[in-house]
Amino acid sequence: MNNVLVFGAGLVAEPLVKYLLENGIKVTVASRTLKKADRIVKSSNSGVAKEFNIIKDNPVPLIKNADLIVSLLPYIYHTEVAEICIEYKKDMVTTSYVSERMQRLDQKAKESGIIILNEVGLDPGIDHMSAMEIIHRVKADGGKVVGFHSYCGGLPAPDSNKNPWGYKFSWSPKGVVLAGKNNARYLSDGKEMRVPNNELFRHHWTLEIEELGEFEAYPNRDSIPYIQKYGLEDIKIMYRGTLRNIGWCETWYCIGKLGLLKEDERDITGMTYGEFMASLIGIKESISLKNALADFLHIDENSDVIYRFDWLGLLGDDIIPQKRISPIDILSNRLNAKLRYKENERDMIVLRNEFEVEYKSHKEKILSTLVDYGIPGGFSSMSRTVGLPAAISSKLILNGRIDVKGVHIPVIESIYKPVLDELKKEGIRFEEKHTKKS
Repeated sequence: MNNVLVFGAGLVAEPLVKYLLENGIKVTVASRTLKKADRIVKSSNSGVAKEFNIIKDNPVPLIKNADLIVSLLPYIYHTEVAEICIEYKKDMVTTSYVSERMQRLDQKAKESGIIILNEVGLDPGIDHMSAMEIIHRVKADGGKVVGFHSYCGGLPAPDSNKNPWGYKFSWSPKGVVLAGKNNARYLSDGKEMRVPNNELFRHHWTLEIEELGEFEAYPNRDSIPYIQKYGLEDIKIMYRGTLRNIGWCETWYCIGKLGLLKEDERDITGMTYGEFMASLIGIKESISLKNALADFLHIDENSDVIYRFDWLGLLGDDIIPQKRISPIDILSNRLNAKLRYKENERDMIVLRNEFEVEYKSHKEKILSTLVDYGIPGGFSSMSRTVGLPAAISSKLILNGRIDVKGVHIPVIESIYKPVLDELKKEGIRFEEKHTKKS
């Protein structure tokens, strides 16, 4: 029986582990919190839970005894795990973006005879695979893709969207907040567009998804490298974006302007949330805090932004429990406390790929859309759409159906086709719409 070692027992681990166990694969889950790992594997005789801390413990003994390693650790630890996998000739899977350090391990991985498969979650992951399936089909039919937009968002389902932020956490709250500090770059009409992080949430527009309504879209990291990765030499537009409900971008622009994304710890002993917010704009009294914040942000005192801050508890008289903490952690903690899914509420994944295609005889626009919902009382859509591609890829590597070596993302047919086929069996599938243009 093959043995997969999973580092991490976070929000996306359970559907991944369940899939592997149900496919006759032994799974060892190594987590800093043993209770989390034990809860995930306790229903199966083929599951083992191990207490493990990547900062303090040596991962070599665990890796040596596995056939394949799935790293769900924070991305900064992936290369450390990868180097050990190379040494002991163990295949590896992650759902994270490929870092420069990871990419530099490509030749060593090939020489070791292993694959290190990255970006095989939702975004990145399913977005790549579904895009490449259409791109390769267009090329095979003699066409070329000249414009590409990809949008993805993890959101509350409409029936569970019950707070003024229009958002709930289905993955790491700190990860969501840190994403607000990213710079962005994309291609528009053949021109490279750069968006600094302080302008990220000023750089947005609305996108309508059939039967769901309008969303806000803003750039997601650096889209330019995917021109080469997707083999789109003739492309004029290359854009990868994030979807959120209306009002998100204005609120997060104000969050950045207030300095709530700063990571420096400061002494806030005995300070209330309102006093802390007042300190950010240089005032001592918080009697007219709403008005002072509105003046500082150049918005109306009765605006949705001020209401969201108030609803979150950031303008109140409760004392902040920590004595030393950073602004970004104060924000993360409040968001985490207030924007949680309740029992039987469900999340929603919306992934839209748009292609502008040119053939000799005509032009065409292709819309490819995935809308997936969480299961009340079961797995969230986020955990399924991130965890299942990684699980399926792991199974396919173990049984030899994915048989390439080196550092990869799922943009080649021998990887994406069998994964997408398996995802369809799990109910994760895209709907396509084609429109011919003169």
